[in-house]
Amino acid sequence: MGGRFRRGPGAAWPPRGAGGSWTVGPRGPVGTPGEALRPSEAGTGASPVLTGPAGGGPKRREWPQDRPLDLELVLAPHRRGGGDPAWRMTPDGAVWRTSRTPDGPGTLRVSLRHGRVSGAAWGPGAGWLLETLPALLGADDDPEGLVPAHDVVRLAAGRHAGLRIGRTFRVLEALVPAVLEQKVVTAEAWRAWRWLLRRYGEPAPGPAPEGMRVFPAPEVWRSIPSWDWHRAGAEAVRARTIANAAWHAAKLEAVSGSAEADRLLRALPGVGVWTSAEVRQRSHGDADAVSVGDFHLPSLVGWSLARERTDDAGMLRLLAPYRGHRHRVSRLLALCGERPPARGPRLAARDFRSF
Repeated sequence: MGGRFRRGPGAAWPPRGAGGSWTVGPRGPVGTPGEALRPSEAGTGASPVLTGPAGGGPKRREWPQDRPLDLELVLAPHRRGGGDPAWRMTPDGAVWRTSRTPDGPGTLRVSLRHGRVSGAAWGPGAGWLLETLPALLGADDDPEGLVPAHDVVRLAAGRHAGLRIGRTFRVLEALVPAVLEQKVVTAEAWRAWRWLLRRYGEPAPGPAPEGMRVFPAPEVWRSIPSWDWHRAGAEAVRARTIANAAWHAAKLEAVSGSAEADRLLRALPGVGVWTSAEVRQRSHGDADAVSVGDFHLPSLVGWSLARERTDDAGMLRLLAPYRGHRHRVSRLLALCGERPPARGPRLAARDFRSF
């Protein structure tokens, strides 16, 4: 979705260092971190496997996937452009992600082959990344609850049955890039994101693809000098918003519910309804967090569902039948919907480094 101009539910939040396992039911791996499943709950040998490192290797986990799962589509929202230092897809179809978990930095590799999900992780945060992997892939999501009221939504839901709304449980990691995407074209925000991670992120643990970096700690974001924000291409307003949010990182990460996260996020200076929704879609897997204030979304929704150009209010009216799934429908329309004919040239990227 490059070239956008940005204006910008669920189970218990995983405690630090939580153990436990998931069983595999009709909707995939389910359970709560820290909850040990009794043998009778685990089924007949179908529970995911979480193993320790052998000979200094990675921790691993895997399970059979009996529901449609489009790995790239599920994890794509966490990718900030083709050169994202925290997200890569390798030629074998595996997705690599880095994250700063409550236990420290970690690298995660996820693949899906022959109906089986396999995860491998490295670094101090490896165990946490594997514990939360089912939720990242949408195990807590409920796409079956969507009842299409429009043909285009029905078509998109059938064509992309593997779409899930997953959650990362990491608020600041979603907040920083969302703030960078405020009121600029996407390419400009992604350029700033790449620069900051390459400059301040630490190398990814394990055999990650070359150039991958881990999201900096909150104290690092607070200490970035003004001249480096300028070099990255982020003006003072967005820089202050990110630095201030980093001071409240512990409180933000501790919130489990999407509604409470929305309240805390929007209490921060520089964070409005659009930014909060963009964060909660990723950190909390909120399938209803529609991005009100997005430059392109109202026209996409309006044209796809009613063949009309509309604004935020009109978009919310058209999405009203899908309450609980409004973000899901927005994603489906981005995949299969139609936009109205363009009326003017695209907005040019501004380079704040030259100001």
